[in-house]
Amino acid sequence: MMDVKKMGKQMLDFYKTSFDNSYSAMMMLQEQMDRMGAMFMGQMVNLPEETKKGLNEWTKSYKKNCEEFKKVMDDSFKKLEAFFVEAEKAEKSKSS
Repeated sequence: MMDVKKMGKQMLDFYKTSFDNSYSAMMMLQEQMDRMGAMFMGQMVNLPEETKKGLNEWTKSYKKNCEEFKKVMDDSFKKLEAFFVEAEKAEKSKSS
């Protein structure tokens, strides 16, 4: 039978890798959309400057919130990894 802590650690590693890959793909897509949007706005001569400024601020806010979300997720994964490390240490000290 597989050790529960080892299985939990493997699942955590899988989830972290899945999250990192999904986040990277999402950010690449967002960057591409930003470039397309900037090109589109540049071609719209009658688009008010106020509207362009608002859209740029919205984009900056979105990016900032994505970065904060990533940081929170990374911190959470680190806490879970520390939990598994401590559990392993506790088990080793019990068996000694």
